[in-house]
Amino acid sequence: MTARSGTLLAASRSGYRAAAPAKLNLYLHVVGKREDGYHLLDSLVAFADVHDTVTAVGSDRLSLKLDGPFGAALTAEPDNLVLRAARRLAELGGVEPRARLRLIKRLPVASGIGGGSADAAAALRVLAALWKLEPAAGDLNKLAMGLGADVPVCLGGRAVYMGGIGEKLAPAPALPPAGLVLVNPGVPLSTPPVFKARTGPFSEPARFTQAPRDARALAKLLEARRNDLARPAIALLPAIDRVLAALARSGGCLIARMSGSGATCFGLYADRAAAAQAGRAIGEAEPGWWVAAGNLVGDISKVQPSV
Repeated sequence: MTARSGTLLAASRSGYRAAAPAKLNLYLHVVGKREDGYHLLDSLVAFADVHDTVTAVGSDRLSLKLDGPFGAALTAEPDNLVLRAARRLAELGGVEPRARLRLIKRLPVASGIGGGSADAAAALRVLAALWKLEPAAGDLNKLAMGLGADVPVCLGGRAVYMGGIGEKLAPAPALPPAGLVLVNPGVPLSTPPVFKARTGPFSEPARFTQAPRDARALAKLLEARRNDLARPAIALLPAIDRVLAALARSGGCLIARMSGSGATCFGLYADRAAAAQAGRAIGEAEPGWWVAAGNLVGDISKVQPSV
């Protein structure tokens, strides 16, 4: 890990704890397709301070305990992404994969906000600290990409422009303070069918270089951009349209968008107070939905991992 990784961890006498924040595609343009079928993207990626938590303590074997509201949606089987990340890091570092891991799963599964990728990235952080490993950045990024296209951006933990199939990351302008409401209709949506359902011409990249002065200026920039996966996702899961409409008509919402391949959508607000008020109203009107209010984050080192 880099020296910066220490700011992403909370340490105790027995181990380490790291936040795994929700990843947001503030816009997402599909700009092409490779011969192997993978789509090429141009996306501005940031984070929310709504997060899972991963902890690691010493042990004589590798294990994973799943907790939290969405822990039951996962299994601690060998192909669990957190366990895969642990085994690959141990192999890279030449150590035995021994740790007792705990994942507090607060983010819904298969929801377009990179929860599994964020969990894997957090696992890499806590285990590198626990096992006292400092792999080269290039080797670690290669490992992360092998786990999934969103793992490198979650491992980096900063607002970036994401290109290629997720492996090409470039610095983005500083993002202003803003409030967020994340809403999921309670139905998982797999990514491959959404990409398969996308039709029509490809979009152009739409990066901007000037830092928006406030949340309203950021929303104005995003209005000129879109999520190219929203239409196919809505065709597969019409409830997404209801979520977007509920966010758009909530008090103080500056813009409502779907993140990633869905089904989670977000509303952007001037501040957290406005977001919290809107989130309460949406949650009361739609008790079956997952609703979480928070802040827009351009650097996840500012997110303190909750227990």
